[in-house]
Amino acid sequence: MTRKPTAKPPNKPPGKPAAKVLEAATRPVEVVGQTLERAYKQARNFAGGAPSSAAPSPAKAALPVSPLAVAFPAMPPIAGVRMATARAGFYKHERDDLLVMTFPMGASAAGVFTRHGVGSAPVDWCKRHLEMTKGEGVRALVVNAGCANSFTGRPGADAVRRVCSAAAKRFDCRQRDVMVASTGVIGVLLDDARIVHRLPDIEHRFTDDGWAGAAQAIMTTDTFPKGAHAVAEIDGVEVRISGIAKGSGMIAPDMATMLAFVVTDAAISPGALQNLVSLYTRSTFNAVTVDGDRSTNDTLLLFATGQSGAAKISRAGDRRLADFRDKLEQVLMDLAQQLVRDGEGAAKFITVTVTGAQTHASARKIARTICESPLVKTAFAGEDANWGRIVMAVGRADEPMDRDSMSVKFGDLVAAHDGLVSPTYDEAKMSAYMKNSELEVSVDVGVGRAAATMWTCDLTKRYVEINGDYRS
Repeated sequence: MTRKPTAKPPNKPPGKPAAKVLEAATRPVEVVGQTLERAYKQARNFAGGAPSSAAPSPAKAALPVSPLAVAFPAMPPIAGVRMATARAGFYKHERDDLLVMTFPMGASAAGVFTRHGVGSAPVDWCKRHLEMTKGEGVRALVVNAGCANSFTGRPGADAVRRVCSAAAKRFDCRQRDVMVASTGVIGVLLDDARIVHRLPDIEHRFTDDGWAGAAQAIMTTDTFPKGAHAVAEIDGVEVRISGIAKGSGMIAPDMATMLAFVVTDAAISPGALQNLVSLYTRSTFNAVTVDGDRSTNDTLLLFATGQSGAAKISRAGDRRLADFRDKLEQVLMDLAQQLVRDGEGAAKFITVTVTGAQTHASARKIARTICESPLVKTAFAGEDANWGRIVMAVGRADEPMDRDSMSVKFGDLVAAHDGLVSPTYDEAKMSAYMKNSELEVSVDVGVGRAAATMWTCDLTKRYVEINGDYRS
């Protein structure tokens, strides 16, 4: 599933009537749109998956595509899934910002969501209704980009309810059978009428082969659309797994700002699906970090249509799911690492592995501290093998470690060993290695056998520029 990077591009207050609350909350949308349109760029020349004919034109001042970008993969239809995109108008320029997916009767769903204290209205809706239905009978998914509908109080929850009510009427199902997700600026109330008014039109645009357009429609500051696909076997029957994701900044564990929607045609019970998605989120989306900031809207939804013809599986540990489990983790890992590759302003993709720790949790905390250190990340941006900053980050993780046994490596090059600079340290070789676009850092802390790996990117001037201009 590894793909080669694409070529580098050139350089509510009390007492206020509801109508007034709505007007005040939605007013910033147009202003925000002026900035966000600069952050949108339509990817082109996908390998095996060209954009749909309805795909919008890129904004004039779009961000350049990440030099770490990978080509959008060939993603065949998943039996039972139909999708369509449209322009709801959350951005001023011409681009699709609305995605709708539909699923057949009997489909299952499961999800993992942000643990952020300020969860969004769409997250609240999905969590509540997945618990109510136990993941059974999901029929539709409605996603918008350009407005997060987070920190919007009761009006935000009402907007989600109206969207789901309208979708339920269109697709002949119950409100609770509709999942929703939003991404964009926090604190802006969703103008649900923009979505509701587009449903009659989008109903006539459904296709079973629109993955590339779907991935583009959910983008915000992303510079390329993200997709992954795999084929697995369940008891000798071929099943497919496909997923799309969005995310570029505000990416950190629990969960990684991101939305991800993964669909399989396998027949798997909701309980088993939930166990699988919860398990593999830990080693994928919860193992990447761009800037250490978590989002209010993080959502990962996994759907199973049951249309492959394979036997229905009711337990996540069923031996017949062995290949499926491996392939599902691969798809999630592919999508998660693409978030890092599209890190705002990123030029380096970095793998950090910590070994010799007392526990996995300890190793993970040390790795995350290294990955999120501004000093470490800026050193990578400057192509400086400053192993002293790595040592600094390890120490401030406040986890067990042995200073006099610790070692640090950049790729195969040993920078420090047994608490000292390595006798084989070669500045010229280190400098040459740091010019690579993909780097590996290994740290052994010398107190045990546990290990953990995380993925991150460098911190460049472009990150500051992108986020400094986000709303201005």
